[in-house]
Amino acid sequence: MEVSSRTKEDHINISVRVPSGDGPYVKAKHIQLVERDPEGAIVWFWKAINEGDRVESALKDMAVAMRQLDRSEEAIEAIKSFRSLCPKTSQQSIDNLLMDLYKKCGKVDAQIALLRHKLRLIYKGQVFNGKPTKTARSHGKKIHVSVRQETSRILGNLGWAYMQKSNFMTAEVIYKKAQMIDPDATKANNLAVCLIKQARYTEACLVLQQVLNGEIPGSNDIRARNMAQDLLMEMETLLPTPEFLAGRSGLDLDDDFVNGLETLMNVWAPSRSKRLPIFEEIENFRDQITC
Repeated sequence: MEVSSRTKEDHINISVRVPSGDGPYVKAKHIQLVERDPEGAIVWFWKAINEGDRVESALKDMAVAMRQLDRSEEAIEAIKSFRSLCPKTSQQSIDNLLMDLYKKCGKVDAQIALLRHKLRLIYKGQVFNGKPTKTARSHGKKIHVSVRQETSRILGNLGWAYMQKSNFMTAEVIYKKAQMIDPDATKANNLAVCLIKQARYTEACLVLQQVLNGEIPGSNDIRARNMAQDLLMEMETLLPTPEFLAGRSGLDLDDDFVNGLETLMNVWAPSRSKRLPIFEEIENFRDQITC
């Protein structure tokens, strides 16, 4: 028995989730998902944006298609030009997409600026559109992410960005702050790298031993444990005494940024002293840089 062409088309639409309708956005999704022609889909996504047809979805989907075609620079400019047409509730998800595009293009300074912006939204209580948690996906499962966890995640990404600029002093301070808020083994390993790069091997060893001893959440992850072990082995080949690091970058944290983090910690860690040790380190770093 033959299956009608209409039935076949309906089956395809269900399997690839093509939206229903006849506007340019629906046409773009059909070309993207059914015909598998991203170049052709981009043309229709542009048309949808210009005609005001599901602008938010069209802009996001077009940026993803451009990224797949190594047109990330163009996607960045498109988002910057048209995100103002999208509702306020969509801006944070657009920022996440923009972050992926910055990473794809190697725009580290742009990543840092955007991550700082996201932290400022947290300071102002504007993250998650004012809600205490958000729903996300991890390994295909829905999870609830708290503001505290999101703050630590963003700080971890910010620390990584500074590592890409070889500014290990700033990255160290940021990773320590992230670990105070919501510790995990991956950030601990990255903190150890920052310490190793500054020839502070004893401190790095203590951090790595915490991972190997299972004292930090996520320490049971085999990749985290292997990385910690590899870093310990790497340190064995290095000089045991600190050496002068010529031309190393100094601390790159402004007063507003530091004060914002301290405000959060006063809420999340009231049992600690009013001025946390990490900020004393920041002041010490600044004094060293001034000298």
